Amino acid sequence: MQGGIVFLRSKGRNNRRDRMRWTWLPFAGLLVFLGACSSEPVRQEIAGDPVDMSGHWELDYGRSDNLQARFNSMMRNLRSQQARAAGTERSAATIAAGTSQETLIGLAQMAELITQSQLLEIEQSRVAIRVEREGNFSLSCDYGIDAPQSQDYGVGSETCFWDGQQLVFQIRLPEGLDIVHRLSVAQSGQTLGIVTSLYSSRSSTPFSLRRIYRRYEPGTKGYTCTETLSRGRVCTTEKD
Repeated sequence: MQGGIVFLRSKGRNNRRDRMRWTWLPFAGLLVFLGACSSEPVRQEIAGDPVDMSGHWELDYGRSDNLQARFNSMMRNLRSQQARAAGTERSAATIAAGTSQETLIGLAQMAELITQSQLLEIEQSRVAIRVEREGNFSLSCDYGIDAPQSQDYGVGSETCFWDGQQLVFQIRLPEGLDIVHRLSVAQSGQTLGIVTSLYSSRSSTPFSLRRIYRRYEPGTKGYTCTETLSRGRVCTTEKD
């Protein structure tokens, strides 16, 4: 089952195109820097019955990847690879073909922007799903039998489909950056996992982050956290 991603609250193809262009405009500098073309990040689709992901979800920081820790780990691996390549006849070519520190920083900054949503609201039927993400653009996928395989808005193409028990959203931008979200629900139905991977032709490996969400009842108060590369995780108490 395969379909095109559309933006929530959009009406018509032109409005969706305008909304996509507006959404990615702040990232234009990063997109140009991160590459010219990227490899195919998505496996071949596997038919499967839609999994129920509907409900309200809140981010579980304790079970999710830490952005700073993930960045530090990839940076250590990159420096180790560069150290091994140094002093060999192929060192310059090897480093040029791999991931630069500047590219890794750019991927991490982009990942920070597109995975920051703390709350999700998902509405789903047998042929469509809407994922509304707090502080970010909402995604809607029609995977019915007559759904288009892909949508091209001029500033990038979008595809969504079921890969077994996982729902996949893929955004392919002309600057060469691919963003893939893989959604899956635990057998208990109480936790939702989202693995977001960023692919660039300037990076030999994708930058991936796993976010874990748990069900919650709307209206409950708690605390709000933000996580950035520069400040780490900062939490504040919500007020009525």
